[in-house]
Amino acid sequence: MKLPLQIAYLSIVVFVFLLAACGVRAQPQRQSNDFAAAADYSRRARGLAMIVWKDGKVIFEDYQNGHRAELPWMLASGTKSFSGVLLAAAIEDGIIGGFDERVSDTIGEWKSDPLRSKITFRQLLSLTSGIDDGNIGRPPPYSEAIKSKASFPPGEKFRYGPTPFQVFGEALRRKLSKRNDSVYAYLRRRILDPISLSPSKWEMQEGQPNLPSGSYMTAREWLKFGEFMLNGGRIGKLQIIKGELLDELLKGSAANPNYGVTFWLNRGKADPSRIVGPRRSPLPALLPIENSVLRMSLSGLGDGAPADLFMAAGAANQRLYIIPSLRVIVVRMGRQAEFDDSEFLRLLLNRPQLKNRPEAINATGIH
Repeated sequence: MKLPLQIAYLSIVVFVFLLAACGVRAQPQRQSNDFAAAADYSRRARGLAMIVWKDGKVIFEDYQNGHRAELPWMLASGTKSFSGVLLAAAIEDGIIGGFDERVSDTIGEWKSDPLRSKITFRQLLSLTSGIDDGNIGRPPPYSEAIKSKASFPPGEKFRYGPTPFQVFGEALRRKLSKRNDSVYAYLRRRILDPISLSPSKWEMQEGQPNLPSGSYMTAREWLKFGEFMLNGGRIGKLQIIKGELLDELLKGSAANPNYGVTFWLNRGKADPSRIVGPRRSPLPALLPIENSVLRMSLSGLGDGAPADLFMAAGAANQRLYIIPSLRVIVVRMGRQAEFDDSEFLRLLLNRPQLKNRPEAINATGIH
């Protein structure tokens, strides 16, 4: 009987060796003090990907509901935050004179308009310009966006929608054309390539990138953008964009303290009279997006979330949470479902791992 037992034992050893050689590793058991509660909440809300990064390490990574690490997913309005960084880069490069330069200095068609002539780039991308917002999920091309009228004086009210980002795209296109450059080429050269970020896809209209909602990438690629922001525009020893310019993106407006220049913030209560809800869509699938925009505008992300938290956020609860005080970044991707940021963050943040410097924990075996 000894020989068959030895053969069986050797077979098991060979099988395990072959698995290791093929890169297949056993799934580590989740312990009671890991991120299982937040991950399970995300999964139940049709989550696809969840990554927790701290102090330069991925300490948790999970792919859910059939999704895989190498599959790209839409950022939806999570794309918007790239425009804020584009603005900061253009200011640093002298392409735009500053956050408070008037857009009408470039969009000459606005100069004779009593409201649009006064709009600054800061107001445009903090969504306080007063121009019509447009339909969520259906950004107009640049040529149509600049025809949008203003309903409120600049700075008076917050109004969420895709049109201001496409106006910004046209203003930047006109400025760059004088240098024989283009918006997407500038985006790649100035931001994406220096941080080694490779979108899988970026939707275009009229040959120009959709800036409100056009990008698709993997969770790991989006994480790179979060690291860049957390480190104040620096990758390693290379300063890509000045930190003080990026700091401007994280200042809320008088109309909405919970929204900076393309990034959502967590600053507390806003004045409801200064928040104009998104245009009501006839599509029921878009109503959760509109409700989420109103909730985040009026109350931020909840009292339990750190006050310095900022995030890029998109439809179907795409989230890139960045928490400087904890040196933590969280990527969450998913499909449309009921999802509460404050509940997810409550389950996530009360973890010892986020207070210390843990060794990497990984639910998928990817390191």
